[in-house]
Amino acid sequence: MADDTAPQQAGTSADTPRRVTVLTLGGTISARGGGADARLTGREVLDTPGITPAGVQVDLHDFRRVPSSSLTFEDLTALADEVRRAVAAGSGVVVVQGTDTLEETAFLLDLLCTTERPIAVTGAMRRPDLPGADGPANLAAALAVAADPGCQGLGVLVVLADEIHAARHATKAHTTSVATFASPGAGPLGSVVEGVPRILLRPTVPTRMCGLNLDPALRIALLTFSLGDTGELLDAVAEHPERYDGLVVAAFGAGHVPARLVEPLAALTARMPVILASRTGAGATLSHTYRGPGSEADLLHRGLIPAGPLAPAKARLLLHALLSSGARGSAGYDRPRITAGFAHLDGAGLA
Repeated sequence: MADDTAPQQAGTSADTPRRVTVLTLGGTISARGGGADARLTGREVLDTPGITPAGVQVDLHDFRRVPSSSLTFEDLTALADEVRRAVAAGSGVVVVQGTDTLEETAFLLDLLCTTERPIAVTGAMRRPDLPGADGPANLAAALAVAADPGCQGLGVLVVLADEIHAARHATKAHTTSVATFASPGAGPLGSVVEGVPRILLRPTVPTRMCGLNLDPALRIALLTFSLGDTGELLDAVAEHPERYDGLVVAAFGAGHVPARLVEPLAALTARMPVILASRTGAGATLSHTYRGPGSEADLLHRGLIPAGPLAPAKARLLLHALLSSGARGSAGYDRPRITAGFAHLDGAGLA
């Protein structure tokens, strides 16, 4: 594959057309009337005056036309291949999809697509046939980001409501607000003002990890604990280990579970990687503040792997990618490698 990491050369003419590949997957931005049969094509989504920045050449690919809740790992593996081809050819990329799983798509692309070129993921919260539809503005901002050399080296970006978020931090925080995306504990990297991206913060550690891929056949369970949980769902995982290649636990607070469930979790670590995440949505799991039964110190001592600040859904994707990329074999799983992968992202701060 050609080198896609070289920055724009000094002295490049400002008149040289900048290329942006747009991959549309469907979602609210195309859901005219709210029904599956009324979805706009990618060309119709782009066909709004002023949406494309001056001097930008857009290559459009109608990749899928489905709600984001129906996307599969096969879809996203193919999407990552398309993104890699585009950046290898010297193009920035905009991915347009529904917001329900947008943060997961963006994070997965951040893991799978090693490039300095800008990749922006966007969508809409209001249908194109409703007053105040936000799709055109979001797409215009994403195109501006993907075409701007100043947005190189930031990893995959989530761009909505004129805010620019790192995929690693971005999350959908409201069911209907057009400003639904937030980055708890970090904030946006910048914003788009009068069609121009303004970057205020840059990641100190990139999310990307070379050599990761995704095996759609792997299955990672995600289990969220709640008050009074007696462990039936955990029993279902333990009784059928052949169905799963790993488990992510969305625990209470900074990484706590009911004391009665510690032994079953510890037993599972002998068969599969078990990741300890927090269900709170912000902040990192702890390692040694609490030491009683079911505490983070107790669980880590028994073999669970800390997710750090990664939300459970993203921890599931990282574990899936690590297991797909050599952290799993006939002799079991590579615990040090998985631990190192999560530790790498634990240091992905902003400066």
